[in-house]
Amino acid sequence: MQPVASPAHRFRRLRQSPALRAMVQEVALTPADLIWPVFVRDGVGVREPIASMPGVERLSIDNILRAGEEAAGLGIPAICLFPYTDPSVKTVTCEEAWNPENLTNRAIRALKAAVPDIAIMTDIALDPYNALGHDGLVVDGTILNDETVEALVKMALAQAEAGADILGPSDMMDGRIGAIRSALEGAGHQGVAILSYAAKYASAFYGPFRDAVGASGALKGDKKTYQMNPANSDEALRLVERDLREGADMVMVKPGMPYLDICRRVKDAFGAPTFAYQVSGEYAMIRAAAQNGWIDGEKAMMESLLAFKRAGCDGVLSYFAPAAARLMRAG
Repeated sequence: MQPVASPAHRFRRLRQSPALRAMVQEVALTPADLIWPVFVRDGVGVREPIASMPGVERLSIDNILRAGEEAAGLGIPAICLFPYTDPSVKTVTCEEAWNPENLTNRAIRALKAAVPDIAIMTDIALDPYNALGHDGLVVDGTILNDETVEALVKMALAQAEAGADILGPSDMMDGRIGAIRSALEGAGHQGVAILSYAAKYASAFYGPFRDAVGASGALKGDKKTYQMNPANSDEALRLVERDLREGADMVMVKPGMPYLDICRRVKDAFGAPTFAYQVSGEYAMIRAAAQNGWIDGEKAMMESLLAFKRAGCDGVLSYFAPAAARLMRAG
């Protein structure tokens, strides 16, 4: 009998110990790769649990400041603010969105004063202020594009004036990046960055987020006329190309894990700073499975975040940010 030849390449050699595995690991995750989305609401001393997002709370501004201090201490470079707006100030014209004294703008100013080293990202979309729950202005059931862009420009300028470092247009209206960039330049806010939600899909994974910002009950219909069809991939590249051309500094794919193929295509095609949003539904599924004992929650959390880096992302917005950063710092 001929002896069986030994494998020429035994890949298991480099998996034999933690030291060897660390030496050949291709990507790494650090706290600096994370942006922490937080929900702000009116009041003092408020920590209001969100039932559909276990472990996540709506925080009053004083507690947002504590979150900012925690993020800075953990090495998380940025916080992204999302407001829970009182229904009494929601209207079909959404004028609260650009009120200099609205909840988001007050939180920006307070954070800037208390934690100057943390970068503050904001959301540019009308849904938290819209009595009809849509990201844009609605007339006779139609979401208006150009009129919405005008409103978004006013919203962006108000946030820039308040001290936001990064604006995140998430509305998916056509032409909003160019209009916002032009307005920022004209108003002397050349240093404000735009992280465009360039490829935002009409996804089933947003449900808990809409609970968190109080938009679930208000939404009439769906968002399929302005958010992307989940079946489309090439379209995402066209949208990213357009937003970069119009002045976006960074781009985002949303949701995250179901769209890792889009993250990789975007990074390979453009090489621009590319982010993904691990959205509320993704977070809630991992947390719920962990609470039921079906998966190891910490390991699933870290594996899911590492997947974004492997897919080419420069960073990820995740509700896991503080827990993951604490785990990484613990070694």
